[in-house]
Amino acid sequence: MARKLDQILVIDVEATCWAGNPPPGQEAEIIEIGICVLDVTSGERLSKESILVKPQRSTVSPFCTQLTTLTQAQVGMGVSFQAVCAILKEKYLSKKRLWASYGDYDRRQFERECQDRDIPYPFGSTHLNVKNLFAIMHRLSKEVGLDKALTLLNRPLEGTHHRGDDDAWNIAGVLSTLLFSG
Repeated sequence: MARKLDQILVIDVEATCWAGNPPPGQEAEIIEIGICVLDVTSGERLSKESILVKPQRSTVSPFCTQLTTLTQAQVGMGVSFQAVCAILKEKYLSKKRLWASYGDYDRRQFERECQDRDIPYPFGSTHLNVKNLFAIMHRLSKEVGLDKALTLLNRPLEGTHHRGDDDAWNIAGVLSTLLFSG
C-alpha cells in the first residue's frame, strides 16, 4: 500500500476515567477522538474534528466530566467504536497516512480496544510520538506534558485542555513548530 505523505493525522483520545480505580466491571475506553489534519508542505493545521464515541463497558464519572467536560448524555449520543474506526479509514485515509499523538497512550488505547473488540486497527504501522520528539528536539532529560510543551514554545493553549479536538489542534501546532522551525 503506497503511503500518502501529504498530511499527518494528529489524533488525541479522551477515555472514561475515575479519581481512583474503575468501578467493578468497568474499564477505560475511548469516548472522544479528536483529529487535526496537518499539511506536511506548509505546516498549516487544515481542519479539526471531534467524534464522540458511545462507551460500551463504562460510564462517564463525575471526575471524567470535570476533566473533559464530557457528560454521559453527550457520549451516549456518540457513534460506536467500530464506526469511528471506519470514519478514520474512509474520510481520513488513516491506513495510508502517518498519524501522530502526544505520547503512546492514544496508540496503546486504540490497539487494546481494537484487539478486545476484534475490530481491524484503523491506522498503518507508523506512529509518531510527538511527546518523545519534543523532548529530544529540546534536549530535555524527560518528556513533558502538552501544557508544559506549549509554555516552552511560548504558545497559548487554544480551546479546552482534555477535549480531543482542541488537544489535537494544540499537538499539531507543537508538531508544526518542531518540523518547520529548524
